[in-house]
Amino acid sequence: AGIGLTPAPIFERSITPYEQIPLPVPSKGEDVIADYRSLGLTLGDHPLLLIRKNLNQRNLLTAKQLRLAANGSLVRTAGIVTCRQRPGTASGVVFVTLEDETGYSNIVIWRTTAESQRKTLINSQLLGVFGHIERDGEVVNLIAKKLIDYSSLFSNLTTRSRDFH
Repeated sequence: AGIGLTPAPIFERSITPYEQIPLPVPSKGEDVIADYRSLGLTLGDHPLLLIRKNLNQRNLLTAKQLRLAANGSLVRTAGIVTCRQRPGTASGVVFVTLEDETGYSNIVIWRTTAESQRKTLINSQLLGVFGHIERDGEVVNLIAKKLIDYSSLFSNLTTRSRDFH
């Protein structure tokens, strides 16, 4: 036979047991923010999917749309900065990888652009890029002319990039 436990008097008088208190269901955005805070990633909706309407209003293409753009065309995009690289052998050229809900974009930032827009390049979590498409076979690069920090569109979301020098 089991040992009978009597609940403490304070629990006998509780109006509603804690198991029955309904908690509000978090929004998709709250789930994504919580995932990024605890894990640095999410298996749920991609953060850019949640703000895609805002990005579309700014005429910012997705990574998939960039891959389909014609060589030499002027385009604009935005994505989460996942990687910044400035190899010593690249004469000051910075290579950035952006991620959105459709994939990755390769961004090439020539030395003069990188130097003149250094603060935006280094500090942006959500980086906007205006430039032109350069194709070499299946490889598609966006050659940056102007960089925009759209990180404020994320509000409470914090992302981390891998930066190599």
